[in-house]
Amino acid sequence: MYKGVTIITALLFLAMILPGCEQMDRKQKMIGDLLKVDREFSRKSVELGAPESFLQYIDDSCALLRPNRYPVIGRDKIAAMFSKPDTSMVLSWEPLHADVSASNDLGYTYGIYTIQMDSPEGKVVTKEGTYVTIWKKNKKGEWKFVLDTGNQGLGPQNGEKK
Repeated sequence: MYKGVTIITALLFLAMILPGCEQMDRKQKMIGDLLKVDREFSRKSVELGAPESFLQYIDDSCALLRPNRYPVIGRDKIAAMFSKPDTSMVLSWEPLHADVSASNDLGYTYGIYTIQMDSPEGKVVTKEGTYVTIWKKNKKGEWKFVLDTGNQGLGPQNGEKK
């Protein structure tokens, strides 16, 4: 009888933890998918230009937060903002981290971006900074970003003092 109770207890324990393991596996897959989308977005920004790639990955209700300006909200206003792009600018980034909600339909990425552009003197200038992008899954199951912002400049890594 003791052996039967042990087996039943073990089976009950497995029945309780297996759904949690499946949820963790699903969450890790969703995080991996989101990182892949963010990297693909960066690759397309280099290949096609930032304006075109942003408009491919944007949610219609998106907001862009940029230095020294009010938020730019909605696809039409963002498209208008991109209507006269600096064709010398190349924007790329690498996500360092991502996470998704328990419902797997909302997530964020953050990382380091690099902008290269021509200066008025004709030299290529490189600027770096940090960014955060908030993503939402649309009705088709595609990740589209709903908020994007960045900070110029990079200081010491990991908050270390120089």
